[in-house]
Amino acid sequence: MAEHKKSKLKLTTRSRHAIMAMVELAQHGKEVPIPLSRIAASGKISLSYLEQLFSGLRRAGLVRSYRGPGGGYVLARPAKDILVSDILESAEDCVPAQRNTGGDNYESYGNPQTQALWTHIGEILHVCLRQVTLEDVTNDNLNEHALTNKLFETLR
Repeated sequence: MAEHKKSKLKLTTRSRHAIMAMVELAQHGKEVPIPLSRIAASGKISLSYLEQLFSGLRRAGLVRSYRGPGGGYVLARPAKDILVSDILESAEDCVPAQRNTGGDNYESYGNPQTQALWTHIGEILHVCLRQVTLEDVTNDNLNEHALTNKLFETLR
C-alpha cells in the first residue's frame, strides 16, 4: 500500500492571492510578461506583499520573471500542467512572507477531536486540489471537472 503524504494545506489569504495572481497570468498567456504592479492593482493588494508571493512561486518553478522595460512575470509552464495544490504550497512556503497570527492555524482550535477534524479536512483539500489545474480554474471548468462531479454525485 502506498504511503499517504500528510499535508497541512490550508486556504489562507496568501493562498487565495497567489491563485488570483496565477489566474491573471494564465489569462494573459505565456508570451507577454505582466508587471506585478498591474496584478497588485487589479487584486487590490500591496506590491511588496505580491513580490514576496512571487518569490515563492518563482522558486517553485511556477513563474518566470523578465527584467527591464516591458518586464514582468509569465507562467513557467502551461496552465494545464500547474496544479492548484502546487500554487498553494509555494505560496505558503515563501519564508519571508510567512506570519503566524494564529488566524489560519485551524489545528490549534478546540479539543483533540476537532483538531483531528481540521487536519483531516486539510488532507482532503490537498488530495482534491492535486486533481485541479490552473487551466481548470482559468477556463471555469470546475462544474464539469471529473473530480467535482464524482464528489457531488451522491448529493444530486
